[in-house]
Amino acid sequence: MRLALLLLWHLLSLLPGCGAADPPPYDPTWESLDSRPLPSWFDQAKFGIFIHWGVFSVPSFGSEWFWWYWQKEKRPKFVEFMNDNYPPGFKYEDFGVLFTANSFNAYQWADILQASGAKYVVLTSKHHEGFTLWGSPYSWNWNAVDEGPKRDIVKELEVAIKNNTDLHFGLYYSLFEWFHPLFLEDKSSSFQKQRFPISKTLPELYELVKKYQPDVLWADGDGGAPDHYWNSTGFLSWLYNESPVRKTVVTNDRWGAGSICHHGGFYTCSDRYNPGHLLPHKWENCMTIDQFSWGYRREAGINDYLTIEELVEQLVETVACGGNLLMNIGPTLDGTIPVIFEERLRQMGTWLKVNGEAIYETHPWRSQNDTCTPDVWYTSKPEKQRVYAIFLKWPISGKLLLGEPVASLGETEVQLLGHGQPLTWTSAKPNGITVELPHLSFHQMPCQWGWTLTLTNVT
Repeated sequence: MRLALLLLWHLLSLLPGCGAADPPPYDPTWESLDSRPLPSWFDQAKFGIFIHWGVFSVPSFGSEWFWWYWQKEKRPKFVEFMNDNYPPGFKYEDFGVLFTANSFNAYQWADILQASGAKYVVLTSKHHEGFTLWGSPYSWNWNAVDEGPKRDIVKELEVAIKNNTDLHFGLYYSLFEWFHPLFLEDKSSSFQKQRFPISKTLPELYELVKKYQPDVLWADGDGGAPDHYWNSTGFLSWLYNESPVRKTVVTNDRWGAGSICHHGGFYTCSDRYNPGHLLPHKWENCMTIDQFSWGYRREAGINDYLTIEELVEQLVETVACGGNLLMNIGPTLDGTIPVIFEERLRQMGTWLKVNGEAIYETHPWRSQNDTCTPDVWYTSKPEKQRVYAIFLKWPISGKLLLGEPVASLGETEVQLLGHGQPLTWTSAKPNGITVELPHLSFHQMPCQWGWTLTLTNVT
């Protein structure tokens, strides 16, 4: 009987969460919090979609920073835009009722996001304007349930994503608000007072996590205030130790002045950060399809949007250097994803259907970029003894020189993803290999914007 009980205990101990002690709690210090291992799903995912949507989508002019540029900096083109399009005395708050979201369909969004090949999505729950996309009791009536859509946008998208896709659901949240009187009062005291984070920021953060259980919590906008003003370490300690997402949630590095690129789960360092080389810490390149704005701009021209070739290059270079790509779109005020954004998302999905093996769940190789052919980037799966060489330009000669791989006759095999037949290769001098690419017509190409060679048994 005793032996049977011991055997049962041993079997239970092998199950997740059974028989093993819980991990030690994380103290509210950066030293302790930074020691938390990043949940593995995030590094494996590689590709996510950012969505900037809010009241700034109503004027949809210049930037999602419309309010700041119009009221604080009084930039001429923003002042002129208001004078030309709205009556005298029109206030930014008056845009709230015009933020209708009357074409917003969360399940349609989910289908488009799934088609992109992304593995996570991050929605702006609140930008620096302070308008929340859920009915927060701490936002008075400046939210999507009491104003404009009269709907809980966050909940609708959360349900659609979790029920109809394999994407992880994430939320962006701005810590500060440009013109909130309590924040301005705290700022005037050099942040000796903490009325704003105590009455607004922290309650909303706890509410977001408990109510919507995001796997990504993407903080932003510290307003120049240090992390101790926001009580960031205290909140993150709760998030990692006690919250309902403590085992899966990932966080970024924007938790107060001085924390960016130094503390937090993964580093963002700056908008559109793309170092081009391997970093010792997990990082993310958050960038925009519209090169000049995160929110939708009605005046954007076709040349303002990155091409699919440029986006594939961003993804490949980012992943080769150990990062994730978070690619941003901006819906219109009525909740439509503009056609140009939908096209780019679907194009990325088409590319990833062929080349995803070289992106998802990969690791950086010993060389990120080829020394002989600069348009070649490498990823790897050591457990399968595979190296992936992703080349962004098809050579006119039909021969691709790779200066980094060390190959062995009789052991090394080279294939083109989406083609299937082994390719002929020869040793190059002084090192590397030259691969004979197949002669394919345009319609026979496995994809149109970048191609992947699978190299098996190279060093």
